[in-house]
Amino acid sequence: MRDVSPPPDEQPTQEPLGDPERHLVLVDVPKRVWWKTALKMVGWLALIAVTAGVFLVVGLYMTFADGLPEIPRVEDYRPPILTEVHTADAVLAGEFYNERRKVVPYERVPKRLVQAFIASEDASFFDHAGVDFLGTGRAVFKTVIKKVTGKGKVQGGSTLTQQTAKAVLSSAEGYKAANERKGVAGVRRKIREAILARNLESQLTKEEILYLYLNNVYLGHHSYGVQAAAENYYRKDVKDLTLAEMALIAGLPQAPSSYSPFRHADAAKKRRSYVLRRMLEEGMISKAEHDIADATEVSVHPVEDVFHEFAPYFTEEVRRSVVDRYTNKVLLDDGLKVYTTMDSERQRAAQDSVFAGLLAVDKRQGFRGVVLELKTEGERKAFIEKSKKVMGAEKLEMNRFYVGLITHIDKDGYVADVTVGSQVAKLPALGMRWARKLNAEQYYPAVMINKVSSALKLGDVVVVRVTDKNGLTDDKEQRNDELAKHVPDNETLVRLEQEPELQSALVSIDPHRQYMVAMVGGYDFDANEFNRAFQACRQPGSSFKPLVYSAAIEKLGWTEATVIVDSPIVYDDPENQNRWKPANYSEEFQGDVLLRTALVNSMNIPAVKTFIAVGIKDMSSWSKQLGLSTKMNEDFSSALGSSCVYPFELVQVYSNFNRLGVSQPTYFIRKIEDRFGRTVEDHTAYDDPWANLRDRVSGGYARLFESGTRVMEAETAYITTDLMRGVVKEGTGAPASRLGKPAAGKTGTTNDSFDAWFTGFTRDLVTTAWVGYDLNPHPLGRYETGGRAALPIWLNYMRAALDGRSQTEFEPPPGLGMVKLRIDNKTGRMASSGSKGAVEMWFKKGTEPKDVQPEKGSVGVDQFMQIPN
Repeated sequence: MRDVSPPPDEQPTQEPLGDPERHLVLVDVPKRVWWKTALKMVGWLALIAVTAGVFLVVGLYMTFADGLPEIPRVEDYRPPILTEVHTADAVLAGEFYNERRKVVPYERVPKRLVQAFIASEDASFFDHAGVDFLGTGRAVFKTVIKKVTGKGKVQGGSTLTQQTAKAVLSSAEGYKAANERKGVAGVRRKIREAILARNLESQLTKEEILYLYLNNVYLGHHSYGVQAAAENYYRKDVKDLTLAEMALIAGLPQAPSSYSPFRHADAAKKRRSYVLRRMLEEGMISKAEHDIADATEVSVHPVEDVFHEFAPYFTEEVRRSVVDRYTNKVLLDDGLKVYTTMDSERQRAAQDSVFAGLLAVDKRQGFRGVVLELKTEGERKAFIEKSKKVMGAEKLEMNRFYVGLITHIDKDGYVADVTVGSQVAKLPALGMRWARKLNAEQYYPAVMINKVSSALKLGDVVVVRVTDKNGLTDDKEQRNDELAKHVPDNETLVRLEQEPELQSALVSIDPHRQYMVAMVGGYDFDANEFNRAFQACRQPGSSFKPLVYSAAIEKLGWTEATVIVDSPIVYDDPENQNRWKPANYSEEFQGDVLLRTALVNSMNIPAVKTFIAVGIKDMSSWSKQLGLSTKMNEDFSSALGSSCVYPFELVQVYSNFNRLGVSQPTYFIRKIEDRFGRTVEDHTAYDDPWANLRDRVSGGYARLFESGTRVMEAETAYITTDLMRGVVKEGTGAPASRLGKPAAGKTGTTNDSFDAWFTGFTRDLVTTAWVGYDLNPHPLGRYETGGRAALPIWLNYMRAALDGRSQTEFEPPPGLGMVKLRIDNKTGRMASSGSKGAVEMWFKKGTEPKDVQPEKGSVGVDQFMQIPN
């Protein structure tokens, strides 16, 4: 062992320990190395910093990751998707959504479209793990340079995975939170987005991430996902897109508004060129493919607004019903498939009939004046220049409406030049003879004008409609003669029009399938969404009389041959201190008339007396029993339809007559399916020609348990139908016979001429048409009855709706217990063989008259029922 003791001469001297103050003991201590201590301190500090950093990172992660949405499993992916509304014959009638999205499987997306997105948005998509730090750094650097120097451009650094994460956040937290860019909130959003992107990469395959991205990415104009974009811009399925179309869509995510092909076609084309160039650089397409696609002009189609363009009143009523029963969130987010009962052809016919009918009635009221009066030459030139810019090179099209300026009237005042854009059309007096001053008391045919100058002058701005000589007047001889004198051949002809103040409603029901097949709620949905078919409570006038007479037949045992005295009646109301004295429309009295005669000719006094015989309370309960929800006025004026009704309810009451007294619900939604195709509700009729076999079988089976409610005897319903058949054959509804098919119905006109109705039906279709003003500023023209104002709308619609469909005559079913007899139309007795005024009438067995009207010169006995004066 080595001796480490000091040498002898260095041994410390040992001194006695006597005096401690005298002796000092010295000890040699070794020196420490300072840098070792410093190193230890640095090590400890580093350890503390790393630990703190780990805790900080974990804490930050926990903070920012808190509340992040779960990573959606692809099979459980349920983004908001649009709800579609279809007609019975599979025409799209409307879409409802928060985000217009249609989810498509990844396999259905063309490979070239996927490549276009990768090339333009994230070329290293298959290499990074969710966040491209190099790309993000490059984007930050370029953004800083742009802000400092004002040169270059801002560049995005988000990967497709981050964009997918952003879309997931947007669905979970809302668009605003997921798109915050400024301040602390913007940093927080970006960190959360990066964390979620890493989570996506760790739990999903690249193809699954692409599936989520391609169905979530916002592509402008309400398009979420590539399928919605393909439809919005090209009206195509995504699988049918061309390379040029794919490249344009793939260029939109960065700035959908700035690159919108509708608003900024040049910018969209440049962006498309960038996408194509990137695809070429990445070897995804050949040079030839690139050049062809890049040379293609940008051609997109305006986004279809099917809701407003097709059947807005019907579709809006469907929307209300779905929202009431399933909530607005389900409608907008859950992708329902709503199949309505609307027949698209009948719906178009209804809209066309209402439009044409309103224009005709409105013109008979008179001309309300021009759109504008331009008094100076400068105003007129400015108007024409603006019109030219709007019209461009567009040619005037037949039957289209235009706003034009009166620039010349010939010396005879017969023909005016109307300038529309750069074109000039001729407006002859024949095209505006209706344009008299407003006067509801004048008889329209007697006051038509003969000169353009009677209503118009130079500088007037008017609405015109392009027509030909056949559209000016039905009088061929007059038309040819006057046009030959004043208008050269080959000139464009127009006729004067005006926006109707009047409104109308039409509801049409298939009573046996219980389908509402067509419905119009007004003239213009965009101008006024008020649905008069469902929401307008209007006085039905004489359309209420079939309810009165059916009550007498059911409750009092009256018949078609019951005699009622048509004579003056006065009703005093002491409570309100007024006196009511009803009169017939003709202001004449006929004495004894049969019930059938009274209804066929819409006589007021017999209806009031019948109402009195039934009783106010019984009539009120009867109207409710038949389907009217509105309260009936408890006075005798209700006999003449003074209590308001809804068109949709009135047409259902008439459907009860058609169904021989059975009340059944009317559906305007046939079937609803959820996003998976599962049936939510189904009202399919077993004989629906548009439904598939499965729906018809299941719906038909369900109908077995919905047999309806009998609200009147079948015999009563049939006799009332037969009475209304007489209205069409020989009464106030006679113009309806021009349908050429067996029809029954009743006109309705209120005493003050504010409402005009016609409600009528064939075997397979029940339809009501109403015409009137919303706020009743003044009555309709004095001669505007239901038969003149509303019946033409009904007739034009029914002609189109039943075209090619035969309708059988109204006959009672076997075993109903009915008797048909020839009845003398004056006395109500059975007609003799030689009677000239005989009419065939139906009776319940046991109520038919027993005695025969004696022939002229014979003596008979009055044994028929008579209602006293």
